[in-house]
Amino acid sequence: MTTAKPSFWNPGEIARPKGEAKLHAPSAQRNRDAILAVLREALPAQGLVLEIASGSGEHALHFAQALPSLTFQPSDPSPEARASIAAWIAESGLGNIRPPLDLDAGGAAWPALTPAAILCINMIHIAPWSAAEGLFAKAAAVLASGAPLYLYGPFRRPGRPLEPGNAAFDESLRGRDPEWGLRDLGAVTALAQASGFFAPEVVEMPANNLSLIFRKR
Repeated sequence: MTTAKPSFWNPGEIARPKGEAKLHAPSAQRNRDAILAVLREALPAQGLVLEIASGSGEHALHFAQALPSLTFQPSDPSPEARASIAAWIAESGLGNIRPPLDLDAGGAAWPALTPAAILCINMIHIAPWSAAEGLFAKAAAVLASGAPLYLYGPFRRPGRPLEPGNAAFDESLRGRDPEWGLRDLGAVTALAQASGFFAPEVVEMPANNLSLIFRKR
């Protein structure tokens, strides 16, 4: 059973021009360069980068264009998302991005891959906690020591209230599904450490989001 929704799964946040398979996520356009700046420092110089919950595919495409020495493997449990990713790839003509995989972070098994890094952008708050558990467990099983698992999104942080925009977003998510919602940074860190990762490097991002860079012990 699919547990993780596509990373664009927000009402009014996704658009598709008539007759096209490509989906357009405005948030991907807004945050892709800020994320790329962090990835330039966090990712290895070469190797395979697996992206979990690739959504429309625009992030993977942007990163592949900017980082030609890396090969990107997008994935998503949604057929609609995978069709969009494939359409973006076909239009781009890039040789360092693979066809999308049907992969559910919380599913029973992942395909046999040996990634040098894993990315997961805007997923764990739009999925049950079991998706985060699956992500860390399976990432720990396939990443080498020192390899990064990169997460991006809004989080709850100890000792500080949610910003008004994030509080409203959290409320809307929980109203749609009680298993969704912004995750506590301490709980995510504890899960990561129990799964075999070091505590994350935390990078402040625009619009009250965070980049979390976990490295495999």
